[in-house]
Amino acid sequence: MAKKAHIIGAGISGLAAAVRLANEFYEVHVHEATQQAGGRCRSYYDAATDLVIDNGNHLLLSANHHALAYARSIGTEAGLVGPERAQFHFVDIRDDKRWLLDLGNGRIPTWLFDEKRRVPDTKIGDYLALAPLIWASTDTLVGDSIPCKGVLYDRLVQPLLLAALNVDPPKGSAGLAGAIVRETLLAGGQACRPLIARDGLSAVLVDPALTLLREKGATVNFGHELRQVLMAGENISTLEFGDDAITLSPGDAVVLAVPPRAASSILLDLETPKNFRAIVNAHFRFDPPHEMPPMMGVIGGLVEWLFAFDKRLSVTISDAERLVNAPREELARDIWRDICKAVPLSKEIAEGPLPPWQIVRERRATFEATPEQNALRPGTVTQWKNLFLAGDWTDTGLPATIEGSIRSGDKAADLVLKMR
Repeated sequence: MAKKAHIIGAGISGLAAAVRLANEFYEVHVHEATQQAGGRCRSYYDAATDLVIDNGNHLLLSANHHALAYARSIGTEAGLVGPERAQFHFVDIRDDKRWLLDLGNGRIPTWLFDEKRRVPDTKIGDYLALAPLIWASTDTLVGDSIPCKGVLYDRLVQPLLLAALNVDPPKGSAGLAGAIVRETLLAGGQACRPLIARDGLSAVLVDPALTLLREKGATVNFGHELRQVLMAGENISTLEFGDDAITLSPGDAVVLAVPPRAASSILLDLETPKNFRAIVNAHFRFDPPHEMPPMMGVIGGLVEWLFAFDKRLSVTISDAERLVNAPREELARDIWRDICKAVPLSKEIAEGPLPPWQIVRERRATFEATPEQNALRPGTVTQWKNLFLAGDWTDTGLPATIEGSIRSGDKAADLVLKMR
């Protein structure tokens, strides 16, 4: 008989574990407390803009091997699109200075030696000053490892690390920042090509996974919230979902892939990160100009990253605690003003009525990527032989990213397979 695996949570980490185990001929049962899959990485119809939008603007890079392997396993790798070269457009809206950071497509960062491909007004020595991040420990602050000032910091390091860590970079974990630098900038342009799910996160990363799971005989149960687990010796013996309970057989495995607050309410002795940071995304129904790049870094304003989709302009603002209670109309107007400078759009459009818009505020978007909170991240293995943890808040070696989330699901699945 096929061995069973119960995946608790249908976010990206849970789906990654479920797909991996289903492909290894496990009988897989997914249990999701809400009525939709994808967690913080999904799409939905928004009436305000009359568009399908993502609840967050998520970017992958060509170095995200676990994420790309997951997409390949569900047949959607082609849905992650980007340029052939690792190129990033930037604009400083304070002085309307624009530049293209061209990392190329090789395995060695030769772009450092070409002034035209670097950040304007920077020298090779500025980049060498980032070297301490490469070997920094996770309990060291970024601000104690590298200089957090100057042209290179303002125009590249700060926006990169802010997006990755979702905290003010000097207060973030240097070890986590170093992991990002090692896997991307230090690995050359071949590791840094930006990839975006142009047709939406659910269409590329969520819905095809659900289809594959059902084709392989897996069950996906929505509105099925795990309330508690019962233990018998070194194993989890029963999963209690409120109105029903599932008794586990010897050899059955459980992957707990839920947010940290839910995980600690199920496993009362589980230590998890306690502090979280917000991300604000804004979506405007507006046809992007034909010459506009698909993605642009924005310096000197409220907006940090600007994305151009079909009929839509979207922005991301990280470490956004200051904005979670801001008046929505005022916030939308301030963001639109930055967009009009960055694109740029005419004065008539900038000062005219706002296009249809939506603000999405994720108050607990990621754990706080500081040394203190990183130290609270649990590993995949638990004290019970048949229970494993997954999620971007577990100890993945990365900040809270899609790659880290999928990596955690893969690791949990690998440990389940070793139970055989």
